[in-house]
Amino acid sequence: MSHFAKVVDGTVELVITAEQDFVDGLDGTWVQTSFNTWGGIHYGYEEVSNVQLDKDLNETTVTIPQPVADGGVALRKNYAGVGDTYDSTRDAFYAPQPYASWTLDEDTCFWEAPTAKPEDGKLYNWDEETTSWVEVE
Repeated sequence: MSHFAKVVDGTVELVITAEQDFVDGLDGTWVQTSFNTWGGIHYGYEEVSNVQLDKDLNETTVTIPQPVADGGVALRKNYAGVGDTYDSTRDAFYAPQPYASWTLDEDTCFWEAPTAKPEDGKLYNWDEETTSWVEVE
């Protein structure tokens, strides 16, 4: 099974899981999308063990799947979502532009702010009026 996005006038209206022959029988434009593609990189999952404490403070080992780049085929930059754009020139899916000042990164098809978000562990919101990150109080 694969994932397909129904695209109308460049906008994703629906995403389904189906076989190619089923999609071939549907009306409209359907474009395959990869559930494991994000930012132009294909991800698989790797099991990672993590020691946690239960309610009685006993150690428990939990195995958690973590995404890891696996070298697979990164299909159309990003997994399609309803409301996303399908750009046939770039052959890529990307989210709606969040703010007028943000630009699309051609490699990842992610929107980027004109200034980098501070990485100091604090919470920030984007302020379009000042085109800057504002710390959440």
